[in-house]
Amino acid sequence: MSSKMLPVIQPVPVPSGSAAYEAAREAILGEFAAAVPDQLHLPPSTVQKPPRNVTRIPGECGLLSALDLEITEKHDGYALAKAIASGRFTAVAVATAFAKRAIIAHQLTACLTEWFMDEAIAQAEALDAHLASTGKTVGPLHGVPVSIKAHIPIAGHWSNVGYLSTVKKDRSDCQMVAILRKAGAVFYCKTNQPQAIMHLESTSLYGRVLNPHNINLSAGGSSGGEAALIALRGSVLGVGTDIGGSIRGPAAFCGIYGFKPTSYVLPMKDFLPGGAAAELNILCSTGPMCTSLRDMDLFMSLMASAKPYLEDPRVIPLPWTGLASAPLQNSPPLKVGFMMHDGAIIPQPPVTRALEWARSRLEQTPGFQVQSFEPYQVAQAVKNIRLAYWPDGGRDSRQRLAEAGEPVLPLTEWILADASRGPPLDSFGVLQQRLDRDEFRCNFSQHWESQDVDLVICPSFVGPACAHETAWYWNYTAFWNYVDYPGVVVPTPVTALAKGAEDYASSDPLSEECKHVRRLWREGDFEGAPIDLQVVARRYHDSDLLGGLAALQAALELH
Repeated sequence: MSSKMLPVIQPVPVPSGSAAYEAAREAILGEFAAAVPDQLHLPPSTVQKPPRNVTRIPGECGLLSALDLEITEKHDGYALAKAIASGRFTAVAVATAFAKRAIIAHQLTACLTEWFMDEAIAQAEALDAHLASTGKTVGPLHGVPVSIKAHIPIAGHWSNVGYLSTVKKDRSDCQMVAILRKAGAVFYCKTNQPQAIMHLESTSLYGRVLNPHNINLSAGGSSGGEAALIALRGSVLGVGTDIGGSIRGPAAFCGIYGFKPTSYVLPMKDFLPGGAAAELNILCSTGPMCTSLRDMDLFMSLMASAKPYLEDPRVIPLPWTGLASAPLQNSPPLKVGFMMHDGAIIPQPPVTRALEWARSRLEQTPGFQVQSFEPYQVAQAVKNIRLAYWPDGGRDSRQRLAEAGEPVLPLTEWILADASRGPPLDSFGVLQQRLDRDEFRCNFSQHWESQDVDLVICPSFVGPACAHETAWYWNYTAFWNYVDYPGVVVPTPVTALAKGAEDYASSDPLSEECKHVRRLWREGDFEGAPIDLQVVARRYHDSDLLGGLAALQAALELH
């Protein structure tokens, strides 16, 4: 790379492409670097010899003022909005603090694709002027910085759909960004995602996103840039998307909150130009990634109040009650089912330990009926969804990569493999996938009813954050995309221990995949990786899910 590039920690290099691809990539990264002033560069020694855990560096590097640290470390989005409205902080001070911290986070983890501090400050100045002249805020997010995933259009900024050949500058905001802007959000950066936007590791032409808690581990994908940025407090509220775990996986890997609503509870108009063939049978969702339950609730509430269904009739006009919801129809007690494994892969020891911790806490707390939840044909669902992602056999993806001489990354090959073995589907083949999906959903709905639970608590992934290039097993998130149930991942106090400090209670794997996950556990070093758990409710019971989380809040130490 040219000396004009912004130095970024990259312990595992991204594969190279053709000479033309590398030249185009260097030009893009050069433009990014040119926007970053020298005074916001980390010392070369930090990038060249980083610690394994980089979470303390933003606060200790000396590039942030005391006010910057107070703003970025001691507030969620809800509190920032209150502080700006009351005059405690100006929107300019908040935008400046988060923009500075975001570019520090990028140097530590490659979490960004674009950074535009000057524009953010200009937005904030206009908001401060409005508040000063009218005494009123423009909306519930007045002055709150919001980070946005790379493919989601913001007027005047670059987006891409996971390939160099699709990089373009957008002329207008997409519907969700327009709603956020009207609510007073300040935009200051866009965040990294993987090739094809279809990995549980965010590796792209912009670099490989690292896990702040252990840079030898993945930050997840496809919203991995968002997760790493929020974990480093370079953002407190961001937008991700999820068609197989792309919000929940990275949020769990990085120890933050992430919400995948039921499909089209939130607006996605203009998110992907030309659409995605996968959505013929598996609808994507969008949702918030953040540091608190109340920010999740705030985000959902302001989206519902904007009545996005009037512009896009695909959006379901559900009323939003969120955290204020009564705890589901069958309570008290709240019936919580624990799915300790999915019948295909037993999770690695720290995940089991977190599940046992949560189950014990609820069993000791009045108001909960705790029971086991039996898994339902997860292996079949995962097989079905992987084929449904690529009805064309992956040919469009390979063509987009070939157009720019872009290297096909290992995890792209992996996710394309099943579909690539057969010919593209015709209309009857796509229809058969739809029929199989709908039959499965009906059968699973009956299975859920037979279990008699309000919520299910289960793993977010087969382990903690995985080593780079080993994010193969999406079972615990992709299953819920296949049946289209809403899911939230929430932090726990559990972290992975030092290598060799804990192991599986049972020596019997459930499958070849389960055996492989055990081998990855023995070979890896996951020390310090946080553990999130996933909480799931029935399809379109999204407000009930948040109401259930409000009931779980004290017992599970949520905030």
